[in-house]
Amino acid sequence: MIIRKLLAVGSACGVLAALACGLLPTSAAADEPSPAVGTPKVELVLDVSGSMKAQDIDGQSRMSAAKQAFDDVLDSVPQGVDLGIRTLGADYPGNDKKIGCKDTRQLYPVGALNRDQAKAAVATLQPTGWTPIGPALLGAADDLKGGDGSRRLVLITDGEDTCAANPCDVARQIAAQGIGLTIDTLGLIPDASTRNQLSCIAEATGGTYTTVQHRQQLTTRVKQLVNRSTDTVVTPTATQGTDSCANAPLLKQGLYSDRETFSENRWYRVDVDPGEELRASATVSDDRAVNTDYGVLLRAVTRHGREIVRDDESGTGRTDAVSAGIRYPKPEADDDTPAEEVCLQIGNSFSAPASVKTAPGLPVELSIDLVPSPSQPSDVAFHGLGRGWWLLGLLGLTGAVAGLLTGWTTRWRLNTGRTR
Repeated sequence: MIIRKLLAVGSACGVLAALACGLLPTSAAADEPSPAVGTPKVELVLDVSGSMKAQDIDGQSRMSAAKQAFDDVLDSVPQGVDLGIRTLGADYPGNDKKIGCKDTRQLYPVGALNRDQAKAAVATLQPTGWTPIGPALLGAADDLKGGDGSRRLVLITDGEDTCAANPCDVARQIAAQGIGLTIDTLGLIPDASTRNQLSCIAEATGGTYTTVQHRQQLTTRVKQLVNRSTDTVVTPTATQGTDSCANAPLLKQGLYSDRETFSENRWYRVDVDPGEELRASATVSDDRAVNTDYGVLLRAVTRHGREIVRDDESGTGRTDAVSAGIRYPKPEADDDTPAEEVCLQIGNSFSAPASVKTAPGLPVELSIDLVPSPSQPSDVAFHGLGRGWWLLGLLGLTGAVAGLLTGWTTRWRLNTGRTR
């Protein structure tokens, strides 16, 4: 009897909590329609030059490893992504450099993916000719033109450009066109010169460079880059941090980009009004070859140097970016209380081999958000259950207490009835 009553009370409390959750207003952002985003486009540019015959990736040739990786990648392309494949060095086996440096073609057109057709096209490839990276980049840029979605080019090669054009200059030329094309590069068992060239190509368009030594590593990295094309495109505002808070740029809510040299600290300022919460995150990307074991620090301090909050995260070479994030709620105060100037410090502990260029610095992305502090009444009214779990917890606690009281009351009544 007592157990049934307790279950009934618990069920009633659960219903009450569910009703309360349904009645809680959802956030303003959820009520607004999502902005229209065009179809993302990706083109994989594969080196099929003669050097791809080398058998130094997990006991097989570089070409075989690339083909197997492509099969896995093509099976996992997200719905709604237009994907194409371009080759370089796949068709001309001769020694005429003028002809060899034009050897690039679109193997599979950018569009809705037919996996079987794309795989069949890749299966026919055999290591053949030259390495015209520059012409292949220009061809891929043309392949990806049109539409409003993101554009990403993934270049997979095992060597430097063997033609006259400097592919790094070509990448800068593509960036100057303003078509929003990001070039990511992957070097298969690269030497130092190849790493430098591929890093420069990626850097010119805000992309990333990755050294690849194993087939599974190639598969995983290409999948990550293809999936990244579906991310909402937000263009950061360029800013430049300083070496101290006193002369640091004053930033408002938004997304910002900067560059930071190896093991550097940069400062920024944010005004936080009473009753607001500052939410900040910083990401530093290793867009070139770096030593393993590195970290990123993000901390907030007062103008007088007192630390408010900090976060530091480390990496071991398995990722191409490291992020840290902080939250700082400013208590409510009188209307005449001025905003507090908070100093944000972003530091990194990256290092690199002597052969790697340190300029320009590593890409930094800083996100700043200012929202009503969770302690304010508007927390639930404007941000819904996402920031109102305390209410659900309170309802659950109330239900438990009510259940216990009901159980003890029922037991007391039963004992009283027996006594009579």
